[in-house]
This record gives sequence, structure tokens and C-alpha cells, in this order.
Amino acid sequence: MLNKKKLIIALSIIPQYFIIKILANYPKFIETYYSGGLYQFTSKILRYAFGWLPFSVGDTLYTIAGIYVLRWLVIHRKRLRLDTKNWFIDVFSAISVGYLAFHLFWGLNYYRIPVYKSLNIDYKYTTEELIQVTEAFIEKANIIQETITNNDTVKVTMPYSKKELFKSTLNGYQSLGKKHPIFNYQANSIKQSIYSLPLTYMGFSGYLNPFTNEAQIDGLIPLYQYPATACHEQAHQLGYAAENETNFIGYLAAIHNSDIYFKYSGYVSALRQCLNEVYRRDKDNYEVLRKKINKGILLNYQESYNFWTAYENPLEPIFKVIYSNFLKANNQDKGIESYSYAVALLVNYYKNNPI
Repeated sequence: MLNKKKLIIALSIIPQYFIIKILANYPKFIETYYSGGLYQFTSKILRYAFGWLPFSVGDTLYTIAGIYVLRWLVIHRKRLRLDTKNWFIDVFSAISVGYLAFHLFWGLNYYRIPVYKSLNIDYKYTTEELIQVTEAFIEKANIIQETITNNDTVKVTMPYSKKELFKSTLNGYQSLGKKHPIFNYQANSIKQSIYSLPLTYMGFSGYLNPFTNEAQIDGLIPLYQYPATACHEQAHQLGYAAENETNFIGYLAAIHNSDIYFKYSGYVSALRQCLNEVYRRDKDNYEVLRKKINKGILLNYQESYNFWTAYENPLEPIFKVIYSNFLKANNQDKGIESYSYAVALLVNYYKNNPI
């Protein structure tokens, strides 16, 4: 009887898969009843339940689950040969439950209405428009950098602890939420990941745990990147799955913060992505724009470059390919390259909302 139930659970992954593929064709339904409905309820419950705890519940559960899986594989290693059928039923029943939980608590957000449609902004832009917005970011970033340091050649150093930065992210989302109610954020739940070192070696600065709705931040990254990174992961908590959208929302939340250090993190992070796109399109203009940037900002960029270079390893590209394929499997055709598409959102947003 037990094996029959497990078989039903294992086979349920097939109809689950097709149901999700069907729902993917109805983004308005997903937006209304899941992203703007069920998910808002479940995600807030999870953040209220775990947000107050000083440690990452999600990372702890991953650790326990990893140990359990390894233990189970060792104990049942002979079953793979002697009882292959039931071994696979056990494995796929567990995968099926995990697949259901992932989409119930998070995964359907990949199929919601794109944020550019929600904000009623365009998604196409010209190189000239890109350069104009980049110049505006340079001017604003330079002003903020000089205001903080009183010297355009000195890099910005964060005066806050990581916990203080986590608490201060709400300020930006409160301001942004007044302007755009779809970005209203409640119930803060953001933690430093206990897997910060592995995350760094994999080339990631943070992630959202889909099962506990905790925003996990790599505790090793340069501190000036913390505000923009934390706001990025909180955008995931709002129910935005696409990486280009959460980059965009994260920049806006940091920029709308009343704290000047948050503004700095938001502007220089957005500027860097715009510069990368200018370099890809027009290397001559890139050099012209780069010369306009304060040396202090370039030193912060160098700080970040040195940090990530120090952790480069042969496995990092493999992790990036795996994650890119994961994104492609979840309605992000460009995979990991979709991160750069935040530039399209930034350019078109600031055409209507000048800096």
C-alpha cells in the first residue's frame, strides 16, 4: 500500500509539469491569483515566521537535508542493485514533492506579467538614449561620492555593519512603494548566508531561499555592494523572479533610500551595468564616459573586481552554466545573460523619470 502511494506521488510530477506549462501561457492569471494573491499571503507568513531569527533557517534546512540525502544514499546503496524499481520510486517521489513545493511557494512567479508592462514603460532603446542615461548616472554618482568623501579620488567606505544595512533596506522600499505600490515591501527577512564562501566561489552574491522566503546575502562581498545586493534579493521576495527585473527594482529601492550610502550603492551599481552595455555597443563612447567618472568610484569598482578575481576557479563557469540553464528552464530565454537586460528597464524608466 505504501509503495503504491509513493508511486502515485512519484508519477504526479508528470501532470505537475504539464499544468505548469499550461499556466505559463496565462501570465495575467498568474499575476492576479498567484503573484498578487496566494504568493503574497504565503511569502509574508514565511518572512514573519523566520525573519526575526538571527540565523538562516533556509541554509540550516539545506544542511540538514543534504546530510539526510547522503545518509539515505549510503544506507540504501545496495537497494539500487537489488530493488532498483522501488529505489527510483522513493527518489522520484521526493523530487515530485520538492517540485510541487518549489512552484507553490515561489516558482510560478517566473510566469507573471513582466514588470515593464506593469509600469507601462518601453523595453527597447537606442544607444543614444543609453548614453544619455549613463551620463546622468555618472553625474549623480560623482556628486554623491564627493559629498561622502570630500575628495573625488577616495573610494567610499561603508560606516555601517551588515546588520545595520539589512535593517535600513526597508526605508528605500517604503519610499519606492509610495511611488509604485506594486513594490510595497513588508516583513523584512534578510540574512547573511552560512554558505557565503561557497557562494563566492560559485560567483554569486546572494540568493532567495524559495522554501523559507529568506533573502540570503554573501557575507564576503565588498560592503559598498551590500545595499544594492540586499535590495535585489528583497525584490525576489516581492515575487519578481526574472533577474533583470530584480536588478532594476533593487537599484530603484537603493536609490530611493534616504541614506546617502544606499543611494551611492544603487547609482554606482546601475551605472556599472549601463557602462558594460555601452562598452558592448560603442567602445569609443565607453572610454569617453569612463574618463568622466570620479577616481573614487573607479576604486570601488576595482575593489569589487579584485574581490571576485581572487575567488576565480575552474568550477565557477560550470556553476554559471548550470544556473543559466535553470533560468532558461524557468521562462528566462537569455539565461544568466538576462541580468544585463536591467539596462533596458533603467533607460526607459529614466526617460520618463529624469534623475
